[in-house]
Amino acid sequence: MMTTMTTTPAPRAGRREWIGFTVLMLPLLLVSMDVSVLYFAVPFISEELRPTGAQQLWIFDIYGFVLAGLLITMGALGDRIGRRRLLLIGATAFGAASLLAAYADSAPTLIAARAVLGVGGATLMPSTLALVRNMFHDAKQRGTAIGIWTATLTGGIAIGPVLSGVLLEHFWWGSIFLINIPAMLMLLLLAPILVPEFRNPATGRFDLVSAALSLGALLPVIYGIKEMARDGLSPVRVLAIVAGLLVGALFLHRQRTRAYPMIDLGLFRRRGFAGSLAVNLLAMFALVGFAIFTTQHLQLVLGLSPLRAALWSLVPSLAVGGIAPAAAALAQRVERAYLIGAGFGIAVLGFAVLTQVTPETSLWLLLGGASVYAAGLVMVMSLVTELVLGAAPPEQAGVASALTESSSELGGALGMAILGSVGAAIYRREILDGLPAGLPADTGAAARETLGGALAVAQGLPADLADAVLHAARVAFTDGLHLAAIAAMVAMLLGAVTALVTLRGVRPADPAALAAEPTGPADASLSSVSR
Repeated sequence: MMTTMTTTPAPRAGRREWIGFTVLMLPLLLVSMDVSVLYFAVPFISEELRPTGAQQLWIFDIYGFVLAGLLITMGALGDRIGRRRLLLIGATAFGAASLLAAYADSAPTLIAARAVLGVGGATLMPSTLALVRNMFHDAKQRGTAIGIWTATLTGGIAIGPVLSGVLLEHFWWGSIFLINIPAMLMLLLLAPILVPEFRNPATGRFDLVSAALSLGALLPVIYGIKEMARDGLSPVRVLAIVAGLLVGALFLHRQRTRAYPMIDLGLFRRRGFAGSLAVNLLAMFALVGFAIFTTQHLQLVLGLSPLRAALWSLVPSLAVGGIAPAAAALAQRVERAYLIGAGFGIAVLGFAVLTQVTPETSLWLLLGGASVYAAGLVMVMSLVTELVLGAAPPEQAGVASALTESSSELGGALGMAILGSVGAAIYRREILDGLPAGLPADTGAAARETLGGALAVAQGLPADLADAVLHAARVAFTDGLHLAAIAAMVAMLLGAVTALVTLRGVRPADPAALAAEPTGPADASLSSVSR
């Protein structure tokens, strides 16, 4: 006798879930904005708090370092204690740290506040994405929600400097942190009503040793890469990366040998999981790594003020605002691997346009190229995020979300290091032939270091020498931009090949299929409580 199996359609989200989803976008927007909100505040903070050079760097960097280092830990913690509970804890920490940062009366206090903001951000980011996975079981709805999530994340990074500039024109520097507090209070009030709780009931005790190892693996690697992007190679930075990789090997060994690991390595045996993370890394490599060239061209080559440059830099974000949801809708009819490959192809076209930028070309050529490559990469990121979450069982959505965001952090750090180094090397080589003869030795040395250095020294030179130095520096910078764009094109082609090889035929699985497919000892049914 033959038995016919029927599959129950996944339940569709209703008005309650979509309103709850809107509430979740508040912390995501603010966490992503906090990555870039300090750009214009540095002069005001320097005047008020008098930080040393090292303290100023830590005011900038500590948020990103803590955020990146704790993502995996917080994703696993959310799977254990409940994702909504972790979200509320994170919102409380983020709001309290924002208040402390706004009224900080010393550089160490501001650094500590930024570190706690990083802790809060590390709880909020994987929690929001994991909750999206659990609130939207229908594949089409989930794809739309993830597309909006991706657009919110990338839009927040772009909006941060603009909002910072507007606030600083009317209020004191602490106002850039105070704007976080009303949104976090709203989240604390509405999330318990509108967002359901989810947790994995069979995860075992939280593994503090694994948490320490994950932090010890990610922090040195990201620190070393970012420092090399800023100041070049050094033995200390290389050793930091090597040490992080060695600790990472210990972390992986512990995950293989524990009954209830923080990360179930069986996830990487699922079709499309590892490939999606690799594709996401390559997309962020180009998106973050090339952003510095766009902003520097606007300010230092075209001579725009910081606020005007920030406003113009919003154009690509506005131009691609609807790309992620549109890609999710298109993915219902077209093979995702082909769409991701097409997204990388669109990014290649954008970078090709940027190879034609010169110091004399229109602002719109730069913005047009940036809009095209951003459109392609946002399309890629939204689709691969959906594949990563779709490849993981719902009860492991927290860890899957954290791994996605960790790959984004690592890809961005690599992009800044590699593309930044390419641009800097070309600048230093090309400017040697362009500088006029007769410059004082110290002036020539400063001009050869960076475009900003050339602009600074030109202010103290006679008009004819200043014009020659500025022209040589701007031409050298755009030559570096061209080669960085070519390097990004190569990375995009690699991303397209990776997608077509590893993701062809991969679709986000339905919850029933995932529950039937074992990944390791930590498999368990999803617990959904307290709506």
